[in-house]
Amino acid sequence: MNSAGHPEATAGRGLELTPFRGLRYDPDRVGSLAAVTSPPYDVVVRPDGLLHLESADPHNIVRLILPQAATPEARNEQAARTLRRWRAEGVLTTDPEPGLYVYEQRDGEGLLQRGIIGALRVSDPSERVVLPHEDVMPHVVADRAALMRATWANLEPLLLTYRGDDAVTPVTTALVERTAERPPLLATTTEDGYRHRLWSVTDPATVARVRTELSRHQALIADGHHRWATYRTLRAEHPSPSPWDHGLVLLVDTARYPLRVRAIHRLLHGVPVREAVAALEGRFRVRRLDTPLAESLVTLAEAADAGNAFLLAGDGAFHLVDRPDPGLLARTVPTDRPETWRTLDATVLHATLLAHVWHVPDDSAAHISYIHDTAATVAKAERDGGTAVLMHPVREEVVRELARQGVTMPRKSTSFGPKPASGLVLRALDD
Repeated sequence: MNSAGHPEATAGRGLELTPFRGLRYDPDRVGSLAAVTSPPYDVVVRPDGLLHLESADPHNIVRLILPQAATPEARNEQAARTLRRWRAEGVLTTDPEPGLYVYEQRDGEGLLQRGIIGALRVSDPSERVVLPHEDVMPHVVADRAALMRATWANLEPLLLTYRGDDAVTPVTTALVERTAERPPLLATTTEDGYRHRLWSVTDPATVARVRTELSRHQALIADGHHRWATYRTLRAEHPSPSPWDHGLVLLVDTARYPLRVRAIHRLLHGVPVREAVAALEGRFRVRRLDTPLAESLVTLAEAADAGNAFLLAGDGAFHLVDRPDPGLLARTVPTDRPETWRTLDATVLHATLLAHVWHVPDDSAAHISYIHDTAATVAKAERDGGTAVLMHPVREEVVRELARQGVTMPRKSTSFGPKPASGLVLRALDD
């Protein structure tokens, strides 16, 4: 453990962050930097959101991370052609020197997050260097892998967290804060109100000190489990050494810059609320709440303090689901995991409600969608006649402790943020 009481990587090699020549938009070739950025690919889930981003600027990054065509093969080839064209036209240009990139995000409510972007060595799970906390869906990994193969690029960074020393200012954190006092390479404010700034650190001696310090740490995947699994898949396909040995990440020291943790909600397709509620009779307590969304979420939070709780929506009201039958949980929740895992809302949702009560497969987009935005989940359920299952977020310390034990949570259990904007810096593997 380090002096702050946090376990370090158990193998001889910890985090290995390497400088790279960033691929960035030329601000003189696009309408605005804000107009070409996007949230991560899995946050842009609604067609209206995708169309909005596509129309914001003809060079919006969404045309690379979520290309639109008739087949997966056509989509990936389209993204590859688009990337080649933008580079040939100078819309995207490569920085002259390899470096690490300091990245800052601020919102209008006082949140400040800073971290460092680099190419991280892709390690094996047995090394305990990069700790996942959620399961992944194989078809999503296959989709991302096909896109990366076609474009030969890391189009957006994962969000990883590590714990620096609480007592003294670590080398990397000191560098991040010192760099943030300089004029940035770029600065832009996106329509969600976040201000983004980016700097490059190219001095070899400074980079070496950062790399030495980070080599004593392990990291938790906060956002990007499928992309990390994709990195591992592609690394296995290419004999080492190769560019696929590394993947693009943003590392944030949460001892200095704590992240926000939010829930990811579920939308059950083809399951009306009345049917979902009827199936719960005798298994959970269900109470109808004739209150607005914000007030109903407060009620959900209060119920979650006492045990498993969910909000169902889609029929114009909210239904609080709590107090599961202990016998039902004993029969449906696997017993081969720690108590903390067995009592997670996400565990009970997937193991009990989806599998045994509602009989909804959780690995098919035809049956279930995962949506970050609460109001959007409710609106889509009401529009489509499905059931929105609103979740209460799990605490970060619970996530980290399970990850250290090697226990993964059900897929899409958490949403850490703020997430890095896609489109500010890319990594082309042919550089």
